[in-house]
Amino acid sequence: MLNNIEYRKRIIDKEIEEQLNTIGAIVIRGPKWCGKTTTSKQFSNSMISLQDPDNSDRYKEIAENKVSTLLEGDKPRLIDEWQEIPKIWNGIRYNIDETGEMGQFILTGSSTQDEEKQKNLHSGVGRFALIDMRTMTLFESGDSNGSISLKDILDGKRNIDGKTTNLTYEKISEVLCRGGWPNTIDKKLEIALRTPKNYINTLVSSDISRIDNVSRNPELMRAILKSYARNTATINSDQTIIADVQANFGGVHANTIISYLNVLKKLYIIEEIPAWNPNIRSKTAIRTAPKKTFVEPSLATAVLNISPKDLTLDPNTFGFFFENLVNRDLQVYVNSIGGYLNHYRDRYGLECDNVVHFDNGKYALIEVKLGNKKIKEAEEHLLKFVELIQEYNEKNSNNKMDLPEFMMIITGNDMAYTTKEGILVVPVGCLKN
Repeated sequence: MLNNIEYRKRIIDKEIEEQLNTIGAIVIRGPKWCGKTTTSKQFSNSMISLQDPDNSDRYKEIAENKVSTLLEGDKPRLIDEWQEIPKIWNGIRYNIDETGEMGQFILTGSSTQDEEKQKNLHSGVGRFALIDMRTMTLFESGDSNGSISLKDILDGKRNIDGKTTNLTYEKISEVLCRGGWPNTIDKKLEIALRTPKNYINTLVSSDISRIDNVSRNPELMRAILKSYARNTATINSDQTIIADVQANFGGVHANTIISYLNVLKKLYIIEEIPAWNPNIRSKTAIRTAPKKTFVEPSLATAVLNISPKDLTLDPNTFGFFFENLVNRDLQVYVNSIGGYLNHYRDRYGLECDNVVHFDNGKYALIEVKLGNKKIKEAEEHLLKFVELIQEYNEKNSNNKMDLPEFMMIITGNDMAYTTKEGILVVPVGCLKN
C-alpha cells in the first residue's frame, strides 16, 4: 500500500480487490478529482504518474526506446493517467501475456482515448478489466446513514418502515452543490463550493483542448455546459441544446456543438441514461431518447452559478438536480450489486425515472421525487406501469413479461414507509448499496 493517510473507504474497493485476483490489469476510469489515484494507491506497491511535470517528457522518451522500463516496480504497479503515453497499453498487454500473473497493474484515466490512437492499441480482452469510478455517493460521504440497503431490498428484506434520516431539504441542497468530491467532504461549505466551480474553470480553459490537442472556444463550451445543465434529467434532444447555444453563437455549426458534447463525454463530465423499450406498448409510442445527466451534479449547479439557497427557493429546478444526484448514487449502488440503469417514457405521459436491471434477470421500477407533493403522482405512474404489464400478459399468454421485483420512490423526506400498494418510499439520506 502506497498511501498511509487516513482513507475513507469507497464502494468500488471491493470490485477492485476482486478484479485484481482474476485478471492481469485493471483500468479505473472517471472524472478528475473523483479519487481514482487515492483509491488505487490503497492497492498498489509501486507507482508512476505520467502527468508528473518534472518527468513527463523523460517518460515519453523512455517509452519511445523501451516502454517496459516504465513497467518495472513492485506489483501491483499503478500507472497514473496512462493515456498520456498510449503505447504503454501494449507494453502491459505483452507483459501480462508473458507472465500470466494476475493483479500486475492498475491504470487510471480521466479521459477516453481518441479513436485514431485506439487504432494502434491491441485488444485488452482477457487482460484488462474496466472499472468506472464516480464521485462519492451520499453513503460514502457520510451524508446518508445507510439504514436501508438496496441489496437487502433485492433479497426480499423490505422492512423499512420508520427508518429516518437527518438529511433535511436544506442539507440536500448543500451536499448537491458541494458535490461528492473527496477533498470537499470535511471542509466548510463556503470552501467546498469552490471545488466544482474551479473544476468548470479548469475544464473550459484547459482540459477541453488538452484532451486531443485541438483548440476549442472556452466561452462556447461554457454556453454548451449551461444549456446542458438547464436540460439535466430530461430527454430533450441534442437539437434543443443546439438551438439554445445558437441563439447566442449564431455562426456556430450544429456539428461543432455535437463535437463539444462528445468531448464532455470523453472527459467523464456528462453521460446519458439509455431508454428501456419493453414491448408493452406500440414501439412508436415509446420515446427512446436517452436522459441527460452530469456524472457529478454539482457541476450543473456550478456552471449555472446556483447556490444552495437558490435551490431551496426554486423547487422545480431543485427537483431536476435532485434526480441527477439520485442517478449518480444509484449508478454506484446498482453497479456494486450487479445491475444497470435505464429510464422509461412514452408519448402518453407515462414515465419511470429509473428502471434498474439486475444480473439475475430481475428488474425494479424507481421514481425520484424531492418532496411530499409528488409522491402520489409517482405512485400512480408505477401502478399504471404494472397495470400495462398485466394487460399485456393477458393478451400474450405465451410471451409474458415479468412484473417488477419491487417498486420504490426515492425522496428528500426524512422517514421511510411502505404504501398500502407495497411501494417503498425511501429517503435518499437512508439509502446505500
